[in-house]
Amino acid sequence: MTLSDPRFLSMSCWLQQLFGKPLQPKLISGDASFRRYFRLNVDGRDYIVTDSPPNLLDNKPFIALARAYYQAGIRVPKVLEFNEAEGFILQQDLGDKLLLPELTETNVSAWYLKALAILPDIAAVRESELGPLPDYDAAFVERELAIFSEWLLDKHWQVSLTAAEHTMLTESFAILTASALAQPQVGMHRDFHSRNLMLKDGKLWVIDFQDAVLGPVTYDAVSLLRDCYIRWPDAIVEPLLKAFFEQCREQGVVGKDVDFATFSRWFDLMGVQRHLKAAGIFARLHHRDGKSGYLKDIPLTLGYVADICERYPQLQALSSWVRLRLLPLTQQPAQPESQPQPRPQAEAKEHK
Repeated sequence: MTLSDPRFLSMSCWLQQLFGKPLQPKLISGDASFRRYFRLNVDGRDYIVTDSPPNLLDNKPFIALARAYYQAGIRVPKVLEFNEAEGFILQQDLGDKLLLPELTETNVSAWYLKALAILPDIAAVRESELGPLPDYDAAFVERELAIFSEWLLDKHWQVSLTAAEHTMLTESFAILTASALAQPQVGMHRDFHSRNLMLKDGKLWVIDFQDAVLGPVTYDAVSLLRDCYIRWPDAIVEPLLKAFFEQCREQGVVGKDVDFATFSRWFDLMGVQRHLKAAGIFARLHHRDGKSGYLKDIPLTLGYVADICERYPQLQALSSWVRLRLLPLTQQPAQPESQPQPRPQAEAKEHK
């Protein structure tokens, strides 16, 4: 960081006021938004400092949900100080160990069972100090699906849809939306996967929860079990889904009238919706935000869509279209990435 980085200078001044001496935060990473993360060592103790510009990102939901999750017994990094005006957050340091690199086919089931056991506590958080969580309603689902059409089809690949293709997509999206709304609605993390779970002292800790909503019961489970960044064999995923189903029934989240076949369909179609949205967001990160590293994950997300939709007669046309029309496009070279442009806070969306 240099004198040409005014936010770093402002953050350093704030930290000096807090600790009473000059300090040198070290940049450790950014994420799929405008946030930057720094590590700070003070008298042998490590902290994480988040630089989250308030003109681009609303930081209040993160602070409110950190408190709500903490009060619910969910292991999250403790917020120690918050500079609301400038968008600086001082937090507990959980270290560097994400769950994803630790996973193997031998241990993934054990770790995922521990992760799934966190979801009832997340499901119970339906409000924060800011009020009820936003509803993941039909308009919300449709906005997310529109990201796929706008950024992957139109911007990234310039795909011109025929009238028949447009009708097929419209009908498929309606099926996905109806399935999401048919499910019990619970507190939902909205990005619950192996890159947002950290290991500390042998336990799982939850991060990146600021966009929590009230939504479908299967959403967080499918985010984990059908991760956008790694694919596990069905022989591993299906027993975990069954265990999650039984967990939901035992806790009364899912009624006794819901059988496993219905629950599995909810799970499958929720995953299709999430993977379509994610593929669109990966393209958006490249073109709008200058972050091309996510493009390599598009084939995996579309592969999920093609394979899962093939199981359902109403979605087999979508499956064939993705397999024959879109997956071959993933082999083409990407266009040069754009330079990120500052945008109003209301438009600054993350990978969610």
